[in-house]
Amino acid sequence: MDSQPITILGIGNTLFSDEGVAIHLLPILEKALRDYENIEIIEGSTDGMRLLGPVEDAENLIIIDAINAGEPGGTIIKLEGDKIPAYFGIKMSIHQLGFQEVLMAAKMRERYPKRIVMLGMQPTSLELGVELTEINREQLGNLASLVVGQINDWRNLS
Repeated sequence: MDSQPITILGIGNTLFSDEGVAIHLLPILEKALRDYENIEIIEGSTDGMRLLGPVEDAENLIIIDAINAGEPGGTIIKLEGDKIPAYFGIKMSIHQLGFQEVLMAAKMRERYPKRIVMLGMQPTSLELGVELTEINREQLGNLASLVVGQINDWRNLS
């Protein structure tokens, strides 16, 4: 199997319940992907423009985040290509502006990833709290499977 490099970037804030879904997912992914080669997992938290380097360096980028798409809480969502920036228009989060700027800057500098997908989950709650809601926590395994499936799809296509 082709082991082209793939970067997984988890962004979110674990202080606001389901906003931190990506950060809670990363340890599960590290375990699920331990036998995979050329996978870089980055905990981006709320780093904003500091993530420009990792985004520009990524050839294949999977962004994991809470995604407010107006769906029921816990709904798993996948956005690709041009649909990704549109999601930032409806999402209200602490790191929203910073990461939208990162993607725009990478595009303007013509160092945008060759392939980019955003995978995430509709938050059930964005209240102050360090734990995921039960609904979202129960979906972590399904979201992890979707990430692994995306990696396998990319590697089998090229």
